[in-house]
Amino acid sequence: MDDAPISAVDAKNLRFLRILVTTLTATMIVGLLAIVVLLVIRFTTENPVLVMPGSIELPDGAQATAFTQGVDWYAVVTNGDQILIYDRESGDLRQTVDVVSE
Repeated sequence: MDDAPISAVDAKNLRFLRILVTTLTATMIVGLLAIVVLLVIRFTTENPVLVMPGSIELPDGAQATAFTQGVDWYAVVTNGDQILIYDRESGDLRQTVDVVSE
């Protein structure tokens, strides 16, 4: 091994490198803690319980291809390229949206 003394420039570079590594380590620890805190907050908040409707009256000849729901509504996408939006409480049809292909 070479037992040459460390020059002043090398010592400054090593000190700078040590500061960079320490800063990176602290940043990673803070980032990991932030992710854990956000996950805990996300999974402990109460979300509204959305219940699937027992049955849905579709227009004659329509078949459901997709379903989605919100807090006070649910929607059915039909094979006729329509989106039928229903009221959750009454089950009445609120709105019909035609999907136009370009």
